[in-house]
Amino acid sequence: MTTPLPPGFRITLDPDTKQLRDDLWFGGSPARVLRLTSAGQRAWKEFADGPITSPAAGALARRLTDAGFAHPIPPEPAAPAELTVVVPVLDRPGPLARCLASLDGTHPVLVVDDGSEDPAAIAAIAAAHGAKLVRREVNGGPGAARNTALEHVSTELVAFVDSDCVAAGDWADQLAAHFADPLLAAIAPRVRALAADTAAGRYTRAVSSLDLGDRPARVAPRTRVAYVPTAALVARRSALTKIGGFDPELRVGEDVDLVWRLHAADHRVRYAPDVDVGHQEPTTWRELLGRRARYGTSAAPLAKRHPGNLAPLVLHPWPALTVAAVLARRPLLASAGFGGALLTMMKTLRANDIPTEGVVRAMGTAVHQTWLGAGRYGTQFAAPVLAALLTRRGWGRRATVASLLLGPPLTRWLADRPDLDPVRYTAGALADDIAYGAGVWAGCLTHRTAVPVLPEIAWRPLRVDRKEKP
Repeated sequence: MTTPLPPGFRITLDPDTKQLRDDLWFGGSPARVLRLTSAGQRAWKEFADGPITSPAAGALARRLTDAGFAHPIPPEPAAPAELTVVVPVLDRPGPLARCLASLDGTHPVLVVDDGSEDPAAIAAIAAAHGAKLVRREVNGGPGAARNTALEHVSTELVAFVDSDCVAAGDWADQLAAHFADPLLAAIAPRVRALAADTAAGRYTRAVSSLDLGDRPARVAPRTRVAYVPTAALVARRSALTKIGGFDPELRVGEDVDLVWRLHAADHRVRYAPDVDVGHQEPTTWRELLGRRARYGTSAAPLAKRHPGNLAPLVLHPWPALTVAAVLARRPLLASAGFGGALLTMMKTLRANDIPTEGVVRAMGTAVHQTWLGAGRYGTQFAAPVLAALLTRRGWGRRATVASLLLGPPLTRWLADRPDLDPVRYTAGALADDIAYGAGVWAGCLTHRTAVPVLPEIAWRPLRVDRKEKP
C-alpha cells in the first residue's frame, strides 16, 4: 500500500480539476475520471479546508497528488533545513561569483570545479565567498560533477545550483519543507530567464525551455511536467545515492534521466513554481539555437534508456482523422471524424455513468490541440518537406502548410502576448523548433534509433479509475 501523505500537509486542487458529482472527479495528468467510494468522500470532507489528520485522509491526499488532481502544501517547518548548496562550475568565474553572492549564507556551500582551465580563479572566488572547493582534474560533465559533490556532502538534503543561476533568498528552505513527505526525492523551483533586452533575449524570457510555467505538478514521464531541469534542484541525498546518482555518460539530458530513474524507483519528484531562481540565458540567436540543438541530441539516448517514456506526438485516432481531413480539404470526412470522436467519447462516458455535458466543446479542444501538435511536430522533424511544399503550386496546399508552420507560434503569441512583436516571435519559434529537431535527428543517427521522431497512437479515449478507496 502506498505511504499516505503525512499529517499536517494540506492540499490545493489543480485548476483543471472538476468535481462532476460528490463521488466523481475529472482532472489529473494524464486526464482521467476518478470515482470516490463513500469512505473516500468522507476523507475528502475531512481535509478539504484543513490539514490532514487521519491515515484515510492521507491516503486519499496521496492518490490525488500522485494523479495530478491536487498539489501538496507542506506544514511550516520548525527550523531551517540542514542542507548543503552545491555549485558545479566549468570556467565562467564571473557567473560563479554572481551566483555565490546571491546565496543567503544560511547553508554551507560546496563548489565543484569540473576541470576549469584557470583553477586559481575558481578557487579565489570560492574562498572569497566562504565556500568549500573540490577540484576535478578532468572535466566529466555536469552529472559527474554533481556525483563528486555527493561524495563530499554529509547533509541529507542537497541543493544543486548551476553557476549561471541567481538563487537569492530562502528558496532552498522553502523547497526543503516539502521533504516532510518521506516519499519525496527531489523538488525543483521555477527557473526564470535572465536575458538581455534583445530580440533573442525577449524571446527567451517568453519561452525559455527551463521555465516550466506557473502551475505546480508531480513530475513524471508522460504527464504535463515530464521532467525538471537540475539548474536548481533540492534533493534527498540517500535517494540519489540509492539509484546511483547522475549518469556521467550523459552530457545533456542527465536531469531528465535522473528524474525518470527516481520515478521508476517509486520516489516522488515535484515542481514548485511558487519558489523561483533566475538563470542567465543566451544573448544571441546563435547561442540560443545552438543550445536548443544540443538539448535535442539527448532525446535518442534517453529513449534507449527509458523505453516508452518519450513520444514526440501522441495522436488520438478520431481527432487525428478530423485534422487530416480538414488539411486535405475533405469536409465530409472531417465531419465524419468529428462525429466518430463524439460518439466514441459519449459511449465511454455513458458506460461508466459519467455526465456527458461539455463533450462537444472538449472534442473541439482535442481537435485544436491535435492540429497544433501536428504543426509543431512537422516544423521540428520535417521542416524541409514543409518548406518544399510551400513552393508548389496551388493556394490551397500553401495555405495548409502555412497553417501548420504558423499556427502553433501565433496561437502561443496570442495567448501569452510576450514582449516581442508577432513576426519576430514567430520567426524565433520556427528557428527554435527546427534547431531542436535537427539536434534530435543528429542524436537518432548517432545512436541508431528512430524512436524519438515516431508519433504514437493512443487508442483509449479516457482513463476511468472505477473505484478509489482512501
